[in-house]
Amino acid sequence: MGIAEKFSDFYEKIKMSRENMEIISYRYNRLSKTLSEYFYGSSSTNYSLYVGSYGRDTEVYISDIDMLFKLPYSKYKQYDGYYGNGQSALLQEVKVALLNTYPKTTIKGDGQIVSVYFADGTYFEVLPVFKNTDESFTYPDSNDGGKWKITNPQTEQKAIQDMNNSTNKNLKKLCRIMRVWKEQNNVQIPGILIDVLAYNFIKDYVYKDKSYLYYDLFTRDFLKFLSEVPMTQNKWLVMGSNRYIYHYLSFQSKAKDSYNIAVNAIDYETRGFSYSSNQEWRKIYGSQF
Repeated sequence: MGIAEKFSDFYEKIKMSRENMEIISYRYNRLSKTLSEYFYGSSSTNYSLYVGSYGRDTEVYISDIDMLFKLPYSKYKQYDGYYGNGQSALLQEVKVALLNTYPKTTIKGDGQIVSVYFADGTYFEVLPVFKNTDESFTYPDSNDGGKWKITNPQTEQKAIQDMNNSTNKNLKKLCRIMRVWKEQNNVQIPGILIDVLAYNFIKDYVYKDKSYLYYDLFTRDFLKFLSEVPMTQNKWLVMGSNRYIYHYLSFQSKAKDSYNIAVNAIDYETRGFSYSSNQEWRKIYGSQF
């Protein structure tokens, strides 16, 4: 089995299964309808939107799914004029709405989201929002006495999609396989930062539109890219939007270790030691490789 087959086979194994996607869709629609019935008196799912890694289509796990729900503007006026922390009160009303359908489910409203925990260990994080005229969304932040913030996930999703289309669909694949690396090596890096760094890396990458035949080099070169991120950097601009994300934990040293392993794997493969090469790749990607 050559490099292209190895990485193609690995990628097919880590892709989210149709069964899991159906579970996500069922729960998403049920949550959407519950909130629509409470706030609009309808069973429409048109007020909801997938966001986060699942919305960007870069996820491989179903442990947490992010969605936003667009509330009527009257609720913004109600809670903006609230005495005290109106943002916290808004989250509590969304929690009450969900408890109508999920009375025995653990539901928590805290910070910016309402979390719905299911018995199989997965959970949805629901972000209540108000749509603005420029297609961005205003959302509540109940921390530090309460305030309103702005997000624009659709422009970020479009930026990812456009870059993915221009790189032979390699951007999303890279984001997904590096999530497996993250889990396999217990790397302290959030999914959104993987996506941002993969986007920044691939836009100028010499092999950006190549096939699985180049995925050993994709792995090696992206890990090198990660390892060379300045240790002093803790702020990154998100593609497609004007927001920044912040991260203060180190991932560079583990990226450097894995880069060295990738170099060894490629060397073994070049010299015809396929078994030894596979063992090295498994240190990076785990038993599914």
